[in-house]
Amino acid sequence: MGFFTKDIKTLNDLFVHTLKDIYYAEQQIAKNLPDMIEKAADPGLKNGFQTHLSETKGQITRLEKVFQMHGAEVQGVDCPAIDGILKEASDVAGDVDDKQVLDAALIAAAQAVEHYEITRYGTLIAWAKMLGRDDCASVLQQNLDEEKATDEKLNTMALRSVNQKAA
Repeated sequence: MGFFTKDIKTLNDLFVHTLKDIYYAEQQIAKNLPDMIEKAADPGLKNGFQTHLSETKGQITRLEKVFQMHGAEVQGVDCPAIDGILKEASDVAGDVDDKQVLDAALIAAAQAVEHYEITRYGTLIAWAKMLGRDDCASVLQQNLDEEKATDEKLNTMALRSVNQKAA
């Protein structure tokens, strides 16, 4: 089912579809983070990725809670956007021999993922509130807060050290 499918007729349908989209995305991210941890040379970056893997697993659990709270089946739906972002990250990382440049590339890839997640969670929160589901919105807000914090940490790490080492 594509994003602009005839199966989506109401805001509720769109909410559930997008919930399935981010659920799939979080699962794919959890599968890809161990590879990023392995490739990272900078100890701070490696540690940050390990922390975010743990957070991502918690985010998946929270999404399952939102599905249940909303009375929807817990399932993912293919998300070509996250698949493309992760494929691009893998392709770029596979082409970089210099460890410092690789770390900069990993941060850029991770931030692309974070920005995707931030947009999805922000939208889901707005829709949950419109649907009168402040309970769902508050759970989703926890995920959004973690994604924003991760993005900020990555940005700080890139600007303070990783990009300079890569230059």
